[in-house]
Amino acid sequence: MKLSPLFALVLLLATAALADEPTLPNRPKVPGEFLLHLRSREMEPGGDKHREVHKETRWKAAQTAIIVCDMWDDHYCKLSAQRVGVMAPKMNEMLSAARDRGVMIIHAPSGTMDVYENTPYRKRMKNAPAASAPITLLNWCYRDEKREPDLPVDISTPCDDPIVGEAVRVFSRQHPAIDIIGYDGVSDSGQEIFNVCKQEGITNIAILGVHTNMCVLGRSFGIRQQVRIGMNVVLVRDMTDAMYDPRDPPYVSHVRGTEMCIEHIEKYWCPSIESGDLMKVIPGTDEAEKK
Repeated sequence: MKLSPLFALVLLLATAALADEPTLPNRPKVPGEFLLHLRSREMEPGGDKHREVHKETRWKAAQTAIIVCDMWDDHYCKLSAQRVGVMAPKMNEMLSAARDRGVMIIHAPSGTMDVYENTPYRKRMKNAPAASAPITLLNWCYRDEKREPDLPVDISTPCDDPIVGEAVRVFSRQHPAIDIIGYDGVSDSGQEIFNVCKQEGITNIAILGVHTNMCVLGRSFGIRQQVRIGMNVVLVRDMTDAMYDPRDPPYVSHVRGTEMCIEHIEKYWCPSIESGDLMKVIPGTDEAEKK
């Protein structure tokens, strides 16, 4: 079949553009192991109450990713936005320490992918070869009635502003206090993130961000989905915040409401850790291999 001159020109230009596109390097896989102090909750034998359980495990940095969930630059709920603003610099410090020790950082500010479309961070995620998940990946993972009861806080009117504004989108990107740099990735797609994890040999996922009882659990890359596909998952409990209004049941402080959501996750989904566990490796585990 003979190509038209115009089509041939377009094809030539497209090929040239692809040739000029630099190959995006992925992070070096370096030695180093983290000691995680896992906190979970299990039912007491013969009882009807959960007890706190503490265990330790080791994660290799090369096999670990941190997903930053929906840490947007603004929110219709202004008290929520204020708490994110306080948390963001602390989170950035933690992410920087983990990144420098070989952890893959994946930023997931949902609904803002257009802002990052032409960045290497977005392209890195899109370029990973498609991988088949062991189950069908859901766009949103609702509460699993077979696995968990209702969440412990009422979220029918979750914003705790004195006068709640209209629940409209006011965010445009990730909070500017959180750096996107180096070998980081940007994606709000559970499939893309799974693709990168398979490509990079990642089996350990630490999730942080907001909101604990909503997107952190339910997003396509959230805790429920990651547990369903068989990843080793932890919630970073000092780097998350719930959507909860103390004027609603169970009528506790916002801090206690967030803690109750964390405890729910520890009971029914995955353990939690503190951020410091991913800021330092076990001494001696990051030494170069002897040849």
